[in-house]
Amino acid sequence: MGDGSGNRGVTHSNNNNNGGGGTSNKPEWLQQYDLIGKIGEGTYGLVFLARTKTPGNRGKSIAIKKFKQSKDGDGVSPTAIREIMLLREISHENVVKLVNVHINHADMSLYLAFDYAEHDLYEIIRHHRDKVNHAINQYTVKSLLWQLLNGLNYLHSNWIIHRDLKPSNILVMGDGEEQGVVKIADFGLARIYQAPLKPLSENGVVVTIWYRAPELLLGAKHYTSAVDMWAVGCIFAELLTLKPLFQGAEVKATPNPFQLDQLDKIFKVLGHPTLEKWPTLANLPHWQQDSQHIQGHKYDSHGLHSFVHLSPKSPAYDLLSKMLEYDPRKRITAAQALEHEYFRIEPLPGRNGLVPFQGEKVVNYPTRPVDTTTDFEGTTSLQPSQPVSSGNAVSGNMPGAHGVPSRNATRPPMGMQRMPPQGMAGYNLAGGVMNPGGIPMQRGVNPQAHQQQQLRRKDPGMGMSGYPPQQKQRRM
Repeated sequence: MGDGSGNRGVTHSNNNNNGGGGTSNKPEWLQQYDLIGKIGEGTYGLVFLARTKTPGNRGKSIAIKKFKQSKDGDGVSPTAIREIMLLREISHENVVKLVNVHINHADMSLYLAFDYAEHDLYEIIRHHRDKVNHAINQYTVKSLLWQLLNGLNYLHSNWIIHRDLKPSNILVMGDGEEQGVVKIADFGLARIYQAPLKPLSENGVVVTIWYRAPELLLGAKHYTSAVDMWAVGCIFAELLTLKPLFQGAEVKATPNPFQLDQLDKIFKVLGHPTLEKWPTLANLPHWQQDSQHIQGHKYDSHGLHSFVHLSPKSPAYDLLSKMLEYDPRKRITAAQALEHEYFRIEPLPGRNGLVPFQGEKVVNYPTRPVDTTTDFEGTTSLQPSQPVSSGNAVSGNMPGAHGVPSRNATRPPMGMQRMPPQGMAGYNLAGGVMNPGGIPMQRGVNPQAHQQQQLRRKDPGMGMSGYPPQQKQRRM
């Protein structure tokens, strides 16, 4: 088991038994953990909650993601390798932390161990909407958004596009020294991008549809980190209103089908895009091909402010509207957003996004449900259920630790096709300092800004020093 200090090792085992039964049948690496139960299940595997048994770290909560085998039956999933290669090279307080990698060679099953987080934005929003029936306080919204942008600026500074930002992939720490700290998770769709930008369309259309940028919906072949900023705008609006801003129905087909309903939802809120405001609109395939529905139908905007209940003159509305700018070249960047006036007026953002101002009621968010009857094989062979407390978790959760069956609320449509990257044979799972794109990663220094991010960078290190100066002594 790694010590969590950056030594993200690879533990090998030839034992094919991955179950949660007797200790003698467990692979050696699994004997380092007490398995609590399943916390998530998705397209690419299962996620389990475990606690470490190693001296000095005993009782620490860990999320372990077991990847399903490649569909071709040829071993480790390309999605898993991509995720490992990115996560082992990045380090930031607002990005999920990969602690260890475990491999069973007998069946080439792969397990990623992450520090565990009790909450995510999806569950926080759902709690306010369905349980307590009141809005999230301004301090919490602002603090969660600032930290999301801080982590995203670090990723974009290192030429990484996340490509699947949505509330369930934005984790929030519970009890412990990192209470209220945001962690960006799930890097299965993340990509390195370069300048000049190479087409990424061969990887399939990405981003869960409710958070998908209009240039992608209109068939863009080249796209940039601006797609992440559109998703952040959608998340910001959802934090304010407790419901998705653009809740379209997805057309299931490949490749890149025309998503008229989603575009319709966007145009009804933001109005019809024009060539005057978005000159490159004319070059987008679906804009050219579907003149009847897109160009021919005129939308009268009711105004974004009426949907999010903000004054058009407020700093919050100004920031949101710049995130939801149609033209990706004009859309605000993460670096620019961190400098926005919204974050420099009261209430100022803080590191602990869950603790509101004095006098306001502290919200006790429920921890994510745990199925204590399921073992690593997805069967029901664990011993009687164990109580799950939130006491020992001190760092981020797990990519993909979502989709728990007990969640009954409406969720974004899933099932995006994640295409395997090229050149998988060249990946070195056990080491190396090059990322999958072959670009040396920037470690702890400000990389040279690219054309979309002209403003001064935040320090991408761990210090969270970018908070407004007046806020440094509060909630840190």
